[in-house]
Amino acid sequence: MSEQSFEVAVDEVKRLQTRPNKAELSALYGLYKQAVVGDVNITRPGFFDIIGQGKWDAWNTRKGVSKEEAMTNYIDLVTELKEKYGL
Repeated sequence: MSEQSFEVAVDEVKRLQTRPNKAELSALYGLYKQAVVGDVNITRPGFFDIIGQGKWDAWNTRKGVSKEEAMTNYIDLVTELKEKYGL
């Protein structure tokens, strides 16, 4: 998988006909951040930032996954979502 394929998948997920559910969005976020940034490099948000905590947790669950593997997993997930929701 190439970075170009990853960028195409990033664009395609924005054009899905139906918004993915929370679990799917969380997986997309975690894989995207791991592919672009790498392991989580910020502290977990505070108690009152529930959305921030969810995003941090989704990203942290991917800790240790290589950039290439995260990109491949992201592309695979987007492919599944395209089949499920359509473009």
